[in-house]
Amino acid sequence: MRSYPLVLLAGLAAAAPAAAQAPNPPSTTLLAAPADTSAPIAFGIPAQPLGDALGEYARQSGLRVRVAARPASAARSHAVECTCTAPQALRRMLEGTGLSARFADARTALVAGGDSTFALTPINAVAPRSYTSVRSATAMKTETPLRDVPQAVSVVTREVIADQAMQGMADVVRYVPGVQMGQGEGHRDAPTIRGNASTADFFVDGVRDDAQYLRDLYNVERVEALKGSNAMIFGRGGGGGVLNRVVKEARWTPVRALTLEGGSFDHRRGTVDLGQGISGGVAARFNGVYERSGGFRDRASLTRYGINPTLALDLGRAVTAHAGYEFFSDERTVDRGIPSYQGRPSPADVTTYFGNPDVSHATMRVHLATATVERASATGFTLRNRTRLAAYDKFYQNSFPGAVNADGSQVALSAYNHAIDRTNLFNQTDVIRSVATGTVRHTLLLGAELGRQRTEQVRNTGYYNGTATSFSVPFATPTVATPIEFRQSATDADNLTTTTVAAAYLQEQAELAPWLQAVGGVRLERFAIDYHNNRTGDDLDRRDVLLSPRAGVVLKPVRAVSFYGSLSVSYLPSSGDQFTSLTATTETLEPEQFVNREVGAKWDVHPDLSLTAAVYRLDRTNTSATDPNDASKIVQTGHQRTTGFELGAAGNVMRGWQIVGGFASQRARIVSATTAAKAGARVPLVPHQTLSLWNRWQLLPAVGIGAGIVRRSDMFAAIDNTVTLPGFTRADAALFLRVNPALGVQVNVENVFDQRYFATSQGNNNIMPGATRTLRLSLTAHP
Repeated sequence: MRSYPLVLLAGLAAAAPAAAQAPNPPSTTLLAAPADTSAPIAFGIPAQPLGDALGEYARQSGLRVRVAARPASAARSHAVECTCTAPQALRRMLEGTGLSARFADARTALVAGGDSTFALTPINAVAPRSYTSVRSATAMKTETPLRDVPQAVSVVTREVIADQAMQGMADVVRYVPGVQMGQGEGHRDAPTIRGNASTADFFVDGVRDDAQYLRDLYNVERVEALKGSNAMIFGRGGGGGVLNRVVKEARWTPVRALTLEGGSFDHRRGTVDLGQGISGGVAARFNGVYERSGGFRDRASLTRYGINPTLALDLGRAVTAHAGYEFFSDERTVDRGIPSYQGRPSPADVTTYFGNPDVSHATMRVHLATATVERASATGFTLRNRTRLAAYDKFYQNSFPGAVNADGSQVALSAYNHAIDRTNLFNQTDVIRSVATGTVRHTLLLGAELGRQRTEQVRNTGYYNGTATSFSVPFATPTVATPIEFRQSATDADNLTTTTVAAAYLQEQAELAPWLQAVGGVRLERFAIDYHNNRTGDDLDRRDVLLSPRAGVVLKPVRAVSFYGSLSVSYLPSSGDQFTSLTATTETLEPEQFVNREVGAKWDVHPDLSLTAAVYRLDRTNTSATDPNDASKIVQTGHQRTTGFELGAAGNVMRGWQIVGGFASQRARIVSATTAAKAGARVPLVPHQTLSLWNRWQLLPAVGIGAGIVRRSDMFAAIDNTVTLPGFTRADAALFLRVNPALGVQVNVENVFDQRYFATSQGNNNIMPGATRTLRLSLTAHP
């Protein structure tokens, strides 16, 4: 197990000579592919914001484009419609922008401003087929190179998502060290990040997306995992970290992609991505998905579809606007896996369904509208306002297994259903100012967030044959059609919760010297919960004022290498991460506190290969515990600690060889007893070690292959530490064929050697087996 880091880093020595190359400028965007600048090329680039234009220029020319200035968002390119050389096209594009270009060699164009004070928003274009991302606008709420962010950040790009035919967030986190996905009762994403489980720490473009459902990736540009306490940027919660989806937006660059998939277990799926500039000031894009599939488990079914049109407007005077709407529907069989027996997963066949599949189903409808207006001036000033309105309509009903009896002959079944309607409204305003005082460069962020969430929920208990809440069936034949009546028990929820948030935050990123940067920030947040019990008429509420600081320092002995240290704090009011319940006890408890201490290193070995390392300690305190002197009372003396080390790698090791992977070693334990566990207990779903490594080799211009390995040590299924999920190793493979420039064929095989393994759980008796060998075939057309 201790050799995992060596496995992860094997082969990277071949890339070491690239580190000796000249470092990139601070605000460099690199788009890599060879070209001959003297050859005529048929260019067709519409007039548009300069950042988009340079990205499209690099795609059409095959050149690397290094931006040594920070081009202003206000700058617009000229249209380029010609059959001409790359230098002629670039010269035409930059006319009147205040930027100039020269060619360092036949493959690299350098773009710079004539005035060193010329400020500009960084360009977000990245290299074609890139496994690495060099910048983020989310981690600091400012466009910042990831090597200057003082915390661990893992990015799964759209190329990684496509090459592995990823379907959802559980697929994504396999390649994110320090994150495990829970079973989520078969109907929701439920990650454990640095030992802290949550169903709420999800974001879309930095705005909260905390409803409980299984997210699709059809409209996702990349997924960012920001680890460690994150309240200064994201607000309450985020104790172990957050998962942020960056969605595809309308741009002026033409996009044409249609993908059809089919495969094992009746898998059928199609996605479409269409977009282009409609005029010099308007661009549109449409993403859509439709899927109707089975699954390796008995009686599994899934139907989901979504549409996501977006619009971009260049309003002039350095003002741009983006708007989008998404409708997403997900209907599936709720499957909670198999029970345990004698401290391990039971010997049931991995395909066996426990319970009544005819009544076990979930439906989710999501309506999400977003509008963003931004003004970015050439003086380094940016004003951005983002509004998101989201409505989530959720219903799930399930019949699921409980404990197996002592001789293994019978298993208990239970059932319930739950309806949850949630409406979110969030508005964020950010003011960013870049200034210089003497030799110190400052990036100042001042922001505010307002939000309101309204949640209605009703839960009903299932009664078998109209009377029993638990029903035993033979372990050998656990799939049943026994009638179940759903009605409220004495403790089932029926309530309305309204939460409101008002927050202000301030952050400074100071470049004190070329080799030294400091980050400091604080968020002041007022969080209120109003709870109404529809059954009793009781009204409860709580008000919390949360002060969440963040501090970090970044040392850069050379431009491509950084060492950092950071301290950050988050809080979670004591009513659960979904805030759907409140009691007389939780109404009075102090918020839980999460304190993350971290040191790490980041190395951009070359412009498209990044290595990262981090060591951390995360303490969760103020958790509830039973008073040792009075069992009827609750005190806040519970304490959980996670310590860990992680490595990450992503990018091109050498031409034609791309990798993404990570290694994590973690220990998450209860330091002081909580209401759920005694001191010394290991936190569930936190394996001691994990390793993932995916490789893609481009053997010929039209032929590529992929191979990956996912390794996990054993872990406990629940906090009582009585059931162990064994460790496993899974191998995956892929074949990539380019039939012609407009058509690609891809074959993915998961679990190549058909290993029996158990991926995750929801407690001791809802254990989800890993899928048997699975094949998917996809065709992607670019008309």
